[in-house]
Amino acid sequence: MPISTISGLIAVLLYLTAYFLQSRQLSLGSESAGRNQRQQSPSETQTHTSNRTVMILGLLAVLAHGWSAYHLIYASDGYHFGIVQISTLISASMSLLVILSSYNKPLGNLILGLFPLAILCIILSLSIESRFPAQTITSGIATHILLSILAYSFFTIAALQAAFLAFQNHQLKHHHLASVIKRFPPLQDMENFLFQLLWTGQILLSLGIVVGFLFVDDIWAEGLLHKTFFSLLAWLVFAVLLGGRHQLGWRGKTAIRGTLSGFSLLILGFYGSKFVLEYILS
Repeated sequence: MPISTISGLIAVLLYLTAYFLQSRQLSLGSESAGRNQRQQSPSETQTHTSNRTVMILGLLAVLAHGWSAYHLIYASDGYHFGIVQISTLISASMSLLVILSSYNKPLGNLILGLFPLAILCIILSLSIESRFPAQTITSGIATHILLSILAYSFFTIAALQAAFLAFQNHQLKHHHLASVIKRFPPLQDMENFLFQLLWTGQILLSLGIVVGFLFVDDIWAEGLLHKTFFSLLAWLVFAVLLGGRHQLGWRGKTAIRGTLSGFSLLILGFYGSKFVLEYILS
């Protein structure tokens, strides 16, 4: 059995275990959310231990996931950047970013969204072979790819955060104070973290676009034109949203819609161009 398959299956098992532990923790925490105790109870100590266990399992899962992705992408004839291969690498990057951020931010809700996505990407990458021809890359192209992966990772996390924020807004607006909502951070904290993600993603996307113009031979070539156009359009949407937040204090539905709109354009450009290059032009 290939090492990519072995490490991928190990990652799936670890992700699943961490996911169910986090779900159980959220469920148990919701049952006791109405209790206002100033002193730490045994259940709170257990929650802290469970958090640490989820983080450790998540880190181990990311290591196995990254190892699987590396062996799927790298080969003796070059690098295979197919749709599913690059997707599993992005999902590993997203999981790592959220786990590292969880040490100082309550991001359990994002884990519940990201770990199933990571599992899906692993399964697809192990089931579908790349039809994209292997290619050698220069240091400039490698930098462009790395910046793009990080930018897509931050924007995908931001999109998930926006989705959870929309759910939280809807529940509070209609007075559906489900027990799970009580486990979410305050709305203001959720929005602040959303814009932190957007600022980071925008900086990385800007750098990725600049590096692409510098090192990609013909960024307006057929197949790449689609990606370039939608990436620039997404950059513009995020720039307007961040400017509106800074100057006009945009928040709530405006922040959610702007985030999801920019993310949709970015994904349409990325996966649209990958599909054209991999399944049509090749």
